[in-house]
Parts: sequence; C-alpha cells; structure tokens
Amino acid sequence: MRITKVAPAARTAGRYNIFVDGHYSFSLDEFQLVQHSLHSGQEIDEAKLAELQAESDFGKNYIRAVDLISRRLRSEREIRDYAGRKQWSRDNTERVIARLYDRGYLNDSVFARAFVRSRRSARKYSRRRIERDLVNKGISHRIIQQVLDEGAGMADDDALANLVAKKYHRYDDINKLKAYLARAGFRYDDINRAIEQYHEQQNTS
Repeated sequence: MRITKVAPAARTAGRYNIFVDGHYSFSLDEFQLVQHSLHSGQEIDEAKLAELQAESDFGKNYIRAVDLISRRLRSEREIRDYAGRKQWSRDNTERVIARLYDRGYLNDSVFARAFVRSRRSARKYSRRRIERDLVNKGISHRIIQQVLDEGAGMADDDALANLVAKKYHRYDDINKLKAYLARAGFRYDDINRAIEQYHEQQNTS
C-alpha cells in the first residue's frame, strides 16, 4: 500500500487527510503527521496502517474530550461514561484520560471544589445532597470528604434558612416547598425547624 496524498482537512484546521491507494483512509493532526514522518509516495503495510488509524482515532477523541471540558469541568467518570457512549476502544480511552491528566485538563479534586462552590452558591444544596451527587460523578470518598471538610460554602443551617426565605412565597402548598427542600438534600426535621423559625421571624418583624 502507498500513501498517495496528504492534504489539509477542509473543515478542521490543523488536521490533514491521508489517502492510501487513491482513497481517503484517516486524518492526523500536524504533530502526529510529523511524528510519523508521513509523506506522499510512502509505502506502508497493514500493521502500519492499523497503527496510524488508531492514532487518528486517539487524536480525534482527545479533541472531543478537551471540547467537553472547555464547556464545563468534568470528572474522570464523566469522560469515561462519554467514551463508553461513543464506543471508544479501551486503549484509546486510557490514552485520552492519561493525556488529559498530563495536560492538567482533568483533576477530580479541582472538579469537586468547583462543584461544591456551584451547588452551595447557586442552588443552596445541602452537604448530604452534594456528597451524593459527587459520588454519582465518580469522585472518591477521600476527595469528597477533603473538599467538604475544607468548608467550601456555608453551613447547612444557613443554606437551608436562606433557601426557605427565598422560596417560601413561591409555593401555595407548604408540602410542595418541603418536597423541594428534601430534593435539595435537607432532612425533614431540619426543614420543619427552618420553616418554623422563618414563621417566627416573619411574625416578629
């Protein structure tokens, strides 16, 4: 087999389409192209072709993973789940994840801290709800406890009191408010106490 053409990809800057025996076969980025010293007229065998096609898949999948992370931080579990949905090979997945860690794009501790800040400040979730959500994101128990113990965000009592004050008048049915607060991860005893305290504050103001 022979590489018959190396041409810049029309739709993706920095990638090159490789044609083998007159037909498109795969694409590589500029670094990969130089790394493998590919050029038109070069003879390759089946083993080399398979290696280059695997390298092409790795390059494309790495860019997809970086694009995902550029939209918002991701945990390692989320990247693995995405890879599974897209049916990446195991070797390809491990290479992409290793590269993401090496380049600093993937870090479960950084992800967990950002997640806690977001859920505390924007959604006022309880510690219990945040812990449960982080477990679902694949974050280790050690990292979860470390991040939560750092005191990122406010205490549960403060978060619950603020949420009751913010949401109380939006619900005609108090039970719907309680259900909303329970979904945010707060315990029913704490919810009832916070609502009673809110009533007392309103009556004395």
